[in-house]
Amino acid sequence: MEYRRMGRTGLKVSEVCLGTMTFGHSTDEREAKRIVDLAFDAGINFFDTADSYGGGESEVITGKALKGRRRDAVIATKFFNPMGPGPNDSGMSRVRIMNAVEDSLQRLQTDYIDLYYIHHVDTQTPLEEMLRALDDLVRQGKVRYTACSNYQAWRLMEALWISDANSLARFECYQPQYSLVVRDIEQELIPVCQLKGLGVVVWSPLGGGFLSGKYQPGERTLEGTRSADAWAYPQSYFAANADQTLETLISVADEMGRSPAQVALRWVLEQPAITSVIIGARTVEQARDNMLAGSFSLPDEARARLDEVSHLSHRYPEAMEANMHERRDDAVEMPSLE
Repeated sequence: MEYRRMGRTGLKVSEVCLGTMTFGHSTDEREAKRIVDLAFDAGINFFDTADSYGGGESEVITGKALKGRRRDAVIATKFFNPMGPGPNDSGMSRVRIMNAVEDSLQRLQTDYIDLYYIHHVDTQTPLEEMLRALDDLVRQGKVRYTACSNYQAWRLMEALWISDANSLARFECYQPQYSLVVRDIEQELIPVCQLKGLGVVVWSPLGGGFLSGKYQPGERTLEGTRSADAWAYPQSYFAANADQTLETLISVADEMGRSPAQVALRWVLEQPAITSVIIGARTVEQARDNMLAGSFSLPDEARARLDEVSHLSHRYPEAMEANMHERRDDAVEMPSLE
């Protein structure tokens, strides 16, 4: 297992992160403990959860599974989604943050959270209010690093500017959706993270299971999967050529003697600026297959085929301005100066 720095920080995390969204939903406590044990055996030190997963059960089960191994684990959790019926039981207000962190610490049975994400965008709370509250948690030692998920590029830049201008703890990581069938972040968000030195930890690198090998091109729903349950399946974000991409993925995986899931995960890990991919699994068998993504590299030819079939369509203004450096390099004659 390879370990990568979290952006500009000194924190090192495994390139494969165990996501625990299924814990307390479709994975019971006993199976979850087996999956966590397998993760440690595979060299994984990075675990991702959220207060709202399973109504808090994911954090509870994760905390129990990590008991006695806290120092060996980097724990990430998130806040935003409603955790009660009250008007202040969701969002990113100072009140919500201070309550949410205490609840998560209790459920996880820990004194601190390594990486604390704002899960979604809250347009009803000023960024400065959230950032000052998170800075307080870092200074108190309850949170070590702060992060965000699902932010637009402009909002992420604004948050970083506010933190820098006010000497507040800033986001050190960004968690986006990214896969062979959802590559939107490459146009603006990846450049922002590279410019500002943020780690990038990817959710849904298998497109909600679409790239796992269960589906064939043209299929969108399968019995016994999250697509049939209408649960955490990001089909609406898939690129128009998703079926063609899946067909190529299956072919490449077959030629390599790997599962489609392993190849799809490995492709994400070999893209610029990526720190880690979050794998989710209902069973130990699924987890074991996904964890093998950290055990090999893609041949250049295989990566090129996957890059080509899944490439983003041209978009303004990036496509228009992509080659403007050539105009500058070729401007050897200066008519305006004659």
